[in-house]
Amino acid sequence: MENKNQEKEIPKHRGKLQALDNLSLGISIVAAVLIGFFIGYALKSLTGYTWTLWLGVFWGIAAAGLNIYKAYKRAQKEFEGLENDPRYSYRAKYGDKSYDEDE
Repeated sequence: MENKNQEKEIPKHRGKLQALDNLSLGISIVAAVLIGFFIGYALKSLTGYTWTLWLGVFWGIAAAGLNIYKAYKRAQKEFEGLENDPRYSYRAKYGDKSYDEDE
């Protein structure tokens, strides 16, 4: 029985950890674009081709997009099942009626 109680306990600083996780997403987006820019700039310096700078910027933006996608999937997995929770399912209780139809 002790194991079941320990699994259901919510960590004391869970909200702070979630806020830091969301902040880290913003930081990782900026960092990915900057790293891509600097890689592109280094390639431009080595090769002399301007398009390699834009290639690096593209890589940075693609990496930022991948970070966003991963965060979205993580959030989707975390909130999976809430649509069946009675606290959040107005439509399950009342259907698709609009508020004006109630009057």
